[in-house]
Amino acid sequence: MKLLNRSALSVRPTRHFVEWINALEPTVGDDDLTLADVERESTVYLIPEMDTPEALEGFVRERYLEILETELRAWEEDERQWPEAVDWALFQRFLQIEHSYLAIDLDNEAALEISEVDDSLLLETDQD
Repeated sequence: MKLLNRSALSVRPTRHFVEWINALEPTVGDDDLTLADVERESTVYLIPEMDTPEALEGFVRERYLEILETELRAWEEDERQWPEAVDWALFQRFLQIEHSYLAIDLDNEAALEISEVDDSLLLETDQD
């Protein structure tokens, strides 16, 4: 095990986010995604170590737009299909966050690799 010098931010969708996803391609009845379906694809962001709620809140407020756009783009690349106002209120409505003070790597075999996040990486992940 390796203790990383990071905290973690788990980002999970709300029912409002799922409603938006389902509205992108309307289906009838059982074909709609559920909150449980979408939660399985939640994202964990490694963030600087945060040891107070105030530090975490400040960090999230500074970076919310990056996180929100990444989450929206994972479901819809065409920004014209996104909600009209991509702002702090939408972030709060669409996403729930959970903070973990410690990030521990349990993989003793593979070294951590760093890759820049871009649209093609998100698309590859969606197709796996």
